[in-house]
Amino acid sequence: MRRPDHVEPASGRLGVLLPGLGAVATTTIAGVLLARQGHGLPIGSLTQMGTVRLGKRTEKRSVKIRELVPIAKLEELEFGGWDIFPDDAFDAAVHASVLEKRHIELVHEELRSIRPMTGVFYPGYVRRLSGTHTKIATNKADMVAQVREDIRAFRRNRRCDRLVAVWCGSTEVYIEPTAVHASVDRFERGLQDDDPTISNAQIYAWACIKERVPFANGAPNLCVDFPAAWELAREHRVPIAGKDFKTGQTLLKTILAPGFKARMLGLRGWYSTNILGNRDGEVLDDPSSFRTKEVSKLGVLEHILQPDLYQQLYAGLVHKVRIDYYPPRGDAKEGWDNIDLFGWLGYPMQIKVNFLCRDSILAAPLVLDLALLLDLAARAGFHGMQEWLSFFFKSPMAAPAVHPEHDLFIQLMKLKNTLRWMMGEEVISHLGTEYYD
Repeated sequence: MRRPDHVEPASGRLGVLLPGLGAVATTTIAGVLLARQGHGLPIGSLTQMGTVRLGKRTEKRSVKIRELVPIAKLEELEFGGWDIFPDDAFDAAVHASVLEKRHIELVHEELRSIRPMTGVFYPGYVRRLSGTHTKIATNKADMVAQVREDIRAFRRNRRCDRLVAVWCGSTEVYIEPTAVHASVDRFERGLQDDDPTISNAQIYAWACIKERVPFANGAPNLCVDFPAAWELAREHRVPIAGKDFKTGQTLLKTILAPGFKARMLGLRGWYSTNILGNRDGEVLDDPSSFRTKEVSKLGVLEHILQPDLYQQLYAGLVHKVRIDYYPPRGDAKEGWDNIDLFGWLGYPMQIKVNFLCRDSILAAPLVLDLALLLDLAARAGFHGMQEWLSFFFKSPMAAPAVHPEHDLFIQLMKLKNTLRWMMGEEVISHLGTEYYD
């Protein structure tokens, strides 16, 4: 990236398009509406609650992130999206049962006004769902064209000056990149030929990039993390980011594992299991969809711990991940972790973690932050893969020549330093030289 000479102001309305108007999307929308009416705080949102230090510690200059960089205000956001079910945002929020009725009722009218556009749905990619509110197309190229027309109509009807999109849909079946994903030309031919490795998520992403709409992928699907998408994003000068919102169990892993490594404590095993009962849990009950999530979750520890460098500590690590669909739990997921570690002279120790979390409550601030920061990136002239947004993802994208950074604290430092650099402020290295200047 080149440092911008000028960052365009966040003037006018920002449209936030959400493929998948389910629990995560409606929790995000309702939360933003409640926050801007003074009925709640956007807790968990880095752009709304976070601060950044500028200059030396002795200068005592710390400001809100939203004061450092020109991000859109909550009052300027217009929400829309697609879904394979016809429920408006109010009914979808009630069905999701994440927020209490007393909260949803406070923004009843606004939620009722958000009706999903018909969704892209090839059922082979999400086998546990049966969509009733779907598009009909002659081929996948026609499907992309229809999504592009939806985007234009939303921009026009809602009088939006800019748009961003964040995938909030279900986890799709596991797909490996094939020849069709190697270049723009091959992908375009694949759309015409209904290539089976082009999924629903890829169709939304392709349409958004073609319409110059920044796109973030909040699921572990193969979506924008392949060469054809990177090439298209560069050609159209569109920022993209992904993948898989960092919530729940993986969030804890990216907090705990860096601590073990920093103290040079060894690990013999890390067993993780989850129970959840929302639509995501239902989808993940299909082994093909679970495989996509499993790959996303399993890569975290290896990249943080670097067993090739620390063979005596981590080379033999056994890492297991399980997810069970348990309808009574709804969106209130419960995760158990058993960690077998060892210390001085190899003596064994254990840590047990029981995290009773709310997936959509943890994901909603990430959706908001990604929407605002991708819009900022576009106005700063950034395009292509936005690795500095890795903080928000379980399986962040990285340049082909390097491995992704998973350590939450390194990710946060990189994000804040990018914001400082973007605005012409000094990047902070934490060398502690301020007392010797």
